[in-house]
Amino acid sequence: MKKFLAFLMAFAVIGSVLAGCGGGGGEKKDAPKPAADGGKKFINIATGGTAGTYYPLGGALADILNKNVKGANASAQSTGASVANVNLLKEGKVDIAFIQNDIAYYAVNGTEMFKDKKVESLKGLATLYPETVQIVTTAKTGIKTIADLKGKRVAVGAAGSGTEANARQILNIAGITYKDIKPQYLSFGEAASALKDGNVDAGFVVAGFPTAAIQDLATQHEVVMVSVDAALADKLIAQYPYYTKVTIPAKTYNKVETDTAAVAVKCMLAVTDKMDADTGYAIVKALYGNLDRMKAAHNVSKNITKESAKDGMSIKLNAGAEKFFSEK
Repeated sequence: MKKFLAFLMAFAVIGSVLAGCGGGGGEKKDAPKPAADGGKKFINIATGGTAGTYYPLGGALADILNKNVKGANASAQSTGASVANVNLLKEGKVDIAFIQNDIAYYAVNGTEMFKDKKVESLKGLATLYPETVQIVTTAKTGIKTIADLKGKRVAVGAAGSGTEANARQILNIAGITYKDIKPQYLSFGEAASALKDGNVDAGFVVAGFPTAAIQDLATQHEVVMVSVDAALADKLIAQYPYYTKVTIPAKTYNKVETDTAAVAVKCMLAVTDKMDADTGYAIVKALYGNLDRMKAAHNVSKNITKESAKDGMSIKLNAGAEKFFSEK
């Protein structure tokens, strides 16, 4: 009997000790645990393919944010670029994305490849640099103006692509429809090869200049760059506000001795309305305070300036970004 009572007392003592270890008493039970991430703000950045321009710029932006935004833990990831990045933003899988400003416009307004699939939550942080719509032909075709494209075989971009939309819009503003030309739905690489082989007469190429594919073409053929004159550009921009005017300087390509007037869409940084104003402000402040890091990542960054950060902005800005750009 004594042994049994001793056993019960020992069991009671052990039970009370275990209860104390479990934090079951008083206020300690509801005391919050420290965050496992130490208060870090995770920022996922969607870029493009590893061989493209967006990817190194995304890595540089992540580096800038990690060093200049308190608590930031930013990282860049390779993606399928603009259209894919809009969907990643919509799904909440990334926080910032590099996209073309025309693609952002289509998404917010539910047009082109986003017809009946509006993404109204998109907001802009800044436009960065131009991606120029280059209309390329060769001297032997006799094409010198957009009007000369009538009746010709024209590479207008892959079906459903941003390039195809750019080509169609520019042609339409010039009074030309696909019924007036022989449209060839070719990707960027296919268009360059077809021009080289003489299988098309002209092609639309949307990229920063100089473009390697056109440089290569110019080593074998006398390249002619077709201008988008100022009057046509003004009409285009009035209808499609995401375009901007640019000039392709003389000698950008072999034996092209004069400047070429052109239009461009712009690479931009986009977020969604889930990003608060303070975070948006901190991001653009860090970016524009450290442009040397962006320039070290890719030469195209020489075009990134605070003064041009709203040029061609096709969607509403994040409130924090708007505040930053309004400051002098």
